[in-house]
Amino acid sequence: MTSGPSTIDVRLPPLLLHMFPTAPSRLSLEASDVASMIDALDQRWPGMADCIRDSRPAIRRHINVFVDGQRAKLETPLRSGTDVFILTAISGG
Repeated sequence: MTSGPSTIDVRLPPLLLHMFPTAPSRLSLEASDVASMIDALDQRWPGMADCIRDSRPAIRRHINVFVDGQRAKLETPLRSGTDVFILTAISGG
């Protein structure tokens, strides 16, 4: 069971900042879990959810979401004061 929304601190990666130039690198918003956080981001910057979440739905393979230092899934609950980092995977050869 998920509780009500909590105020969390979200940090966005440079790739999303490039794609959504009006988005700040760090912001506070209310969300009860990672899925609702993505929805809140998408409400402010339409199209951002599609960059983070795929149609299964799941977090995209090249995106990592960390909640208080732990890798998270869409259903990961959020509590007030939680730090959330959205990171893009780096690959090379």
